[in-house]
Amino acid sequence: MLIIRNGLIHNAVDREPFTADILVDGGKLVEIAEHIEREGAQVYDASGYSIYPGFVEAHGHTGLDGSGIGYEGQDYNEMGDIVACHLRAIDAIEPRDPAIREAREAGVTTLCVGPGSANVLGGTFAAIKPVGNRVEKMLIKAEVAMKCAFGENPKRCYRDKGNSSRMTTAARLREMLFKAKEYNEKLEQAKDDPSKKPAFDMKLNALLPVIRGEMPLKAHAHQADDFFTALRIAREFGVRITLEHVTEGHLVADELARENVMLAVGPTLGHPSKFELRNKTWLTPGILAKAGCHVSIITDSPVIPQKYLPLCAGLAVKAGMDPFDALRAITIHPAEHIGVADRVGSLEVGKDADIVITDGDPFEVATQVVDVFIDGVRQEKSGVC
Repeated sequence: MLIIRNGLIHNAVDREPFTADILVDGGKLVEIAEHIEREGAQVYDASGYSIYPGFVEAHGHTGLDGSGIGYEGQDYNEMGDIVACHLRAIDAIEPRDPAIREAREAGVTTLCVGPGSANVLGGTFAAIKPVGNRVEKMLIKAEVAMKCAFGENPKRCYRDKGNSSRMTTAARLREMLFKAKEYNEKLEQAKDDPSKKPAFDMKLNALLPVIRGEMPLKAHAHQADDFFTALRIAREFGVRITLEHVTEGHLVADELARENVMLAVGPTLGHPSKFELRNKTWLTPGILAKAGCHVSIITDSPVIPQKYLPLCAGLAVKAGMDPFDALRAITIHPAEHIGVADRVGSLEVGKDADIVITDGDPFEVATQVVDVFIDGVRQEKSGVC
């Protein structure tokens, strides 16, 4: 049992911070109140410090393409199959990737990681905590979303293999969803009669949670027209969808707000590296939030090192984003985006005790992360920046 005493709590629920104690027991937040007393509890004095929920990233590739991996160690794109929906991130995550430690020490306590964007369908993302030596013990959720991609990446990576236009990309996705829908209908009609069941198909089986509304498509889309192609296809098949990257979101913010779809914005730091990034700006998350959109900020690690997730939120604030919206964009919103908000993303009773203690505003470069707790356990510091 642990009491974190007298810290300034930014819970990602209430706009205004407040000073209180936090009682942690069994890895959970048990009570948040003034002057908590429990006999035998360990006490951590947080006087003068700020307390935040563990930061959450809704989209990255840490552990599949992380620190110092290089070409030989990359496991985040299958380059031999444009529709690789049967792949799962959990089969490629490297728990000893130094980027995982770096994320943890920076206070990023939930990572949603998975395949890249070379494929029209790339496989499933997983939500993990950055602690542990084997992926099964790191998991919050094994299959969060099914990655699909629009725009330039599938065109570039499969240009010589029959996919050289946006039209072809959309057609390939439709084809797989049509087949998966038909596969699902045949399974439902067969019920428990094995003689009537269709022949097992690994790819179509992997798409069943999408067709059944149990798991969303996670749609890579930078350019505005790609947003609406993705949404159009999702509506055609009645499937759930989130939009990832959303580089040109500020150009169509009102349209996206009307769609009521969750948006993961980034990576924004750095130069535009291709045509569809030509309108990249730090204004985007703030404009989308002001329009009423559900916004998360992402690093797309390793594009931006995951440890700089709070800095990315700070740069959005510098460009005009409301600070509370920015805090929610790296805490509760990404937790909702990836379907794990019942456990993480805010400091509320009953949730996991993932807590970040800082000596100031985490959006500021000079602020230090003093301590990180994951499931109520204080994490050791490596001493490596």
